[in-house]
Amino acid sequence: MSLGGIRVADSHNDLLLAVLHQRERGHVDPFGDYWLPELRGGGIDLQFLPIFTENQHVGEGALRRALLLLEEARHLADVHAADVAIVETRDELEQALASNRIALLLAIEGSEPLGADLAFLATFYRLGVRCMSLTWNRRTMMADGVGEAATGAGLTALGIDAVAEMERLGMVVDVSHLSAAGVRHVADIAIRPFVATHSSCHALCPHPRNVTDAQMHQIAASGGIIGINAFGGFLAHESPTVADYLSHISHAIGVVGDSAVGLGPDFIDDLLHTIDPILGAGLVDPDCLPLLDGMRSPSDLGPLVEILSAKLGPVVAGCVAGGNWIDFVLNSLPSHQAPEVAENRTAEAACV
Repeated sequence: MSLGGIRVADSHNDLLLAVLHQRERGHVDPFGDYWLPELRGGGIDLQFLPIFTENQHVGEGALRRALLLLEEARHLADVHAADVAIVETRDELEQALASNRIALLLAIEGSEPLGADLAFLATFYRLGVRCMSLTWNRRTMMADGVGEAATGAGLTALGIDAVAEMERLGMVVDVSHLSAAGVRHVADIAIRPFVATHSSCHALCPHPRNVTDAQMHQIAASGGIIGINAFGGFLAHESPTVADYLSHISHAIGVVGDSAVGLGPDFIDDLLHTIDPILGAGLVDPDCLPLLDGMRSPSDLGPLVEILSAKLGPVVAGCVAGGNWIDFVLNSLPSHQAPEVAENRTAEAACV
């Protein structure tokens, strides 16, 4: 569903955490009752759905939780097949867009579910995962997240092998949350495009989660996209607004051009009011977080597209709002049938 001819893509929304949490507590259809109307209200055509490992599941529980979240994604896609479709191939994405269904792209945020076993990459690929970051803020067996940046470490030997295997499979490498040394390392070894699904501009707000101009150049030079994050703490030190979000989008365009910038809002307001206190009020008061009025939920993307169109013009706004991500995913996915991932592990990656 396009807004005034402009397609919309969001490269990071942790809504699966909220949906699984609520269904485990007896809510029959939280996706249909809340999230689907929100996605439709924002005119979203392509939605990345990350699988995130909460602190209480780190360790041997990470794989179990990841599988439950992946099954939750399949469940909501089955229940709402007329409105959404999990896409694993280019053909499936094109069919979803043509039929006015929201395309859902499965991703993994942080490699905790894999532990030290890269064989799970092929397993997750078979299960539909098409994008993965090596870390969240914490350390994994593959690399250090920004929360461990003081080590100055790049990728581990396992992380280097993981990038190669992901590229062979056709799984996109995501460097959001990765330490600066890790991003440099990925840029040095990657032979295929890599992305930052939800990071803002370090030049405007020097937060560790933001990417520098040099990092944006590396991502764009690979053929990748930077999805600009809308969390207020990454945008400005005091009283962040939608204007600050627009400034980050404009800065990124100025650095890498309008073909390498997209939206990665990372909406967390609804999430923090829904899930367990370990990510909600038990550690953080959701009412005190620096969230943006006008960018708190997916439905706010509709008005944002109008603002982008007025500010950037309809052509550039169309690229940033969704066109860039959609084109990138179309070019990254296999054309119609997933490869036999268990065979010929040294073969070329399946993306075309």
